[in-house]
Amino acid sequence: MYAKFFGLKQPPFSIAPDPRYLFMSERHREALAHLIYGLKGGGGFVLLTGEIGAGKTTVCRCFLEQVPPRCNVAYIFNPKLTVHELLKTVCDEFRIPLPPEHPGVARTVKDFIDPLNEFLLRTHGVGQTNVLIIDEAQNLSADVLEQLRLLTNLETSERKLLQIILIGQPELRQMLGRPELEQLAQRVIARYHLAALSEAETVQYVAHRLGVAGLGGASPFDAVALRRIHQLSRGVPRRINLLCDRALLGGYATGQARIGVGVIERAATEVFGPGAPADTRPSSPARWPAWAGGLAAGSLLAGAAAWALWPATATAPPPRVATPTAAPAASAALPAAPVAASAVAVAVAASASAPRPPALDAAELRAAFARQLRGEADAWRELATAWGVLLGETNDPCGVAAGLQLQCYKGASSLGVVRQLDRPGIVVLRDASGKAYHVLLGALEGDIATLRRGTASVQVPLSSLGAVWRGEFYTLWRTPPGYAGPAGMVNGAGPASDWLAERLARLQPPGDAAAAPLPAQVSAFQVAQGLSPDGLPGPLTVMHLNRASGIDEPRLLPSPRR
Repeated sequence: MYAKFFGLKQPPFSIAPDPRYLFMSERHREALAHLIYGLKGGGGFVLLTGEIGAGKTTVCRCFLEQVPPRCNVAYIFNPKLTVHELLKTVCDEFRIPLPPEHPGVARTVKDFIDPLNEFLLRTHGVGQTNVLIIDEAQNLSADVLEQLRLLTNLETSERKLLQIILIGQPELRQMLGRPELEQLAQRVIARYHLAALSEAETVQYVAHRLGVAGLGGASPFDAVALRRIHQLSRGVPRRINLLCDRALLGGYATGQARIGVGVIERAATEVFGPGAPADTRPSSPARWPAWAGGLAAGSLLAGAAAWALWPATATAPPPRVATPTAAPAASAALPAAPVAASAVAVAVAASASAPRPPALDAAELRAAFARQLRGEADAWRELATAWGVLLGETNDPCGVAAGLQLQCYKGASSLGVVRQLDRPGIVVLRDASGKAYHVLLGALEGDIATLRRGTASVQVPLSSLGAVWRGEFYTLWRTPPGYAGPAGMVNGAGPASDWLAERLARLQPPGDAAAAPLPAQVSAFQVAQGLSPDGLPGPLTVMHLNRASGIDEPRLLPSPRR
């Protein structure tokens, strides 16, 4: 109904799980990494919990897309079952034939366990693995949980033959804390609680969904409205969808092309009702104005909002590249994944009253760079100067860089990942026709990014950046000496393997660095950094290793204040 009014091709905030709208925050990436690690961890239980609407199903869908082809998956989404019903459902999901029923004779647990065990042994013998995923697992009864524990008893000398993933609400963690379930709790090899989005991630989430829905200009939500959306939704994606959808409908009804905090308050009253916490409800709840009057006003207000371009010739200095001043001690413990998102939320809250650059719509942001540089090769050349390298006038800057022990990395990313990598790079802005503008990201602070292209430099809120950036991020990374690919670093001897062992040793407590093979050490590091734990030191893993061990490389700067 409101899509055309806001310049959208379709409603962006449906609660249907459309994969096109998938938004993986840093928390979701960490949760996915734990599931993948659990799948390769030799069996047992993996636990994923989170509030209602936090995105557990989203993570599970991503996980299912990454399951290896020789892995059999059984998925149970309605676990309010008896022991017999559960076992029959598991056999049905794995397509295990059961012995025929005899009239008047009820099947026993053994009638299900025997064919299931035979199936697990047979598939293990031909190199297949098996995983059982149970959603809404907080609804499992104690006797069913105990039966699940018994299913994991079948094992070889190397691994258990059935991996079980339990996905549920926070009370699932409390259930596993009961004394009678202690044996099961001890078999949990990985667990992760999916927290809600931070304020900065909420802004990115809203911008992402609007962009996928076809928004070509500025976000219809102003900065204060976005902050209030985070407060009212508590950062829960499903609540964000419900609130934003109703706010856009209300803006359409009243002819407001720019959604302010007043519209958000009224939308919250409609969506969450009087049962919402007192500190999140408006003091004097109001209903939407009459539809007819709102539609009439729409023709007058649709073009009222105007956006000023932040001057490209600003007085703030252009972004520089900073380097760390000291490396961490060699005895530092393996670092946990950086809490960049939490730091962002703190920074945003602390700077709420500081002057902010105006939001730029897509056309204005592109206009700031339209006459700067000629293409992607120029952007690579400019980025290389941060590394003290001149690539020269060449049509193959990445080939020249490779001869200088620098590799070009191109990938799909999020700003949370970019913050964690903490290195300048190239973001690809695209207009409605798909034309690309390669722009240098030189600084990040809170929800403000500093972009450069040639002589033009501009600071923009992340909500504006999200309207024209689809996650394409390019950067440079330095290869280890003798580098011939990830596999050679963990499976062979030579300078690259020595380099990897030395970097990992810096991050381990004394005496622990050589306690596990290199692939296992790499996997543990990847889990700590929120990466997929495949045990292979690819480009992202090497970049994280360099950052974590204090290697002197270019870093992102905080955006200069105005």
